[in-house]
Amino acid sequence: MAMKTLSAKNAAALDKDLMSIGAFSIDQLMELAGLSVSQAVYRIHPPSRGRRILVACGPGNNGGDGLVAARHLWHYGYKPMIYYPKQAKNDLYQRLSTQLKNLNIPFTDDFPTALEETDHVIDAIFGFSFSGEVREPFPAVIRALEETRIPVTSVDAPSSWNIEEGPPKEGPGAKFNPEVLVSLTAPKPLVKYFKGRHFIGGRFVSPDIRKKYDLWLPEYEGIDQVVEVGSNGQKL
Repeated sequence: MAMKTLSAKNAAALDKDLMSIGAFSIDQLMELAGLSVSQAVYRIHPPSRGRRILVACGPGNNGGDGLVAARHLWHYGYKPMIYYPKQAKNDLYQRLSTQLKNLNIPFTDDFPTALEETDHVIDAIFGFSFSGEVREPFPAVIRALEETRIPVTSVDAPSSWNIEEGPPKEGPGAKFNPEVLVSLTAPKPLVKYFKGRHFIGGRFVSPDIRKKYDLWLPEYEGIDQVVEVGSNGQKL
């Protein structure tokens, strides 16, 4: 049986419903998403495998999820470093950045050097709303993620991928297939092109919203914010 997925149109509508019908703020959703990502990283790359985590953040909500994940990972005992070349100017993103600086978490502009000195990468550059061309400075970053042997965890979508059609036919990201994907709220159609370990995170969907969008969601256990699933969506 094929895994049920959430289209680009419905993913955007569901986000709006979470903030209207669901009464969540964007801050809350980002916090829960970043917490989910941090738990997935802890599960597949425990501190014993290396504590250095490079978090590559884009300018939108996906990047915000990465900033939150970095904060949680610091509290778990990791040593995150942030690559955030296009820092958003609004209050939410500024506060997330300040929270990291208050923990003395370093920011870097030198992605190639940081990549050589890390044990794991979080790809939080582009999320489900990405479309069009990959703009500077990210083409070189995505090419580096394609070529590196360091394990990569992507947040909601491998950066440069189309939510419906998967990896681009050519250019940056055409050969990018990270080791781990954390689908937030629900899997998107691009998961059929993904070949690594797949987690679903975002434990905040009410029964009414779940029914409205005909979502298939796994049962979360205990205090877990993520569930690992197989190619057909079965819980592992």
